[in-house]
Amino acid sequence: MNAPPDHVARIQAEWARERPDLDVSPQRVIGRLHRLAAHLTEELCVVYRRHGLSEGEFDVIAALRRAGEPFERAPGELARFTMVTTGAMTKRISRLEDAGLVTRRPATDDGRGRVVALTPAGRELFDQAFTDHMRNEHRLLEAMTPAEADQLETLLTTWLARIETT
Repeated sequence: MNAPPDHVARIQAEWARERPDLDVSPQRVIGRLHRLAAHLTEELCVVYRRHGLSEGEFDVIAALRRAGEPFERAPGELARFTMVTTGAMTKRISRLEDAGLVTRRPATDDGRGRVVALTPAGRELFDQAFTDHMRNEHRLLEAMTPAEADQLETLLTTWLARIETT
């Protein structure tokens, strides 16, 4: 017995009716990836919110935690690691600083530069949040077999390498 058409298949059928002159076959992949990304993002954000963090704030403190001792980076470096503008980064850092999770100080080698550092409270919160985050990611991947997950990783890695230039 065939499964009923999913959301993307229904949209494609409508486009086939309304615009038969266009090849909408890319939606088979792009549309489903887009929908999956939205579902995954919401599932991930549930864990971030449980720890009082937004997705962006989680990304900032993750980049600081990955830096290793002394868990600090320049704001521009954080912006590159999290792929946001420096203006957006400034807002995130300010919110995290107000919460006592990071500090800002002048750079020792350049008085004009700044350094953002994870506080002990920020590290403790992040380590708890990251443990929950990884548990959540494992749960989300349980919808696939290990072989399927490996195959998808290979496909996505290949595709991403062809699209990303940096």
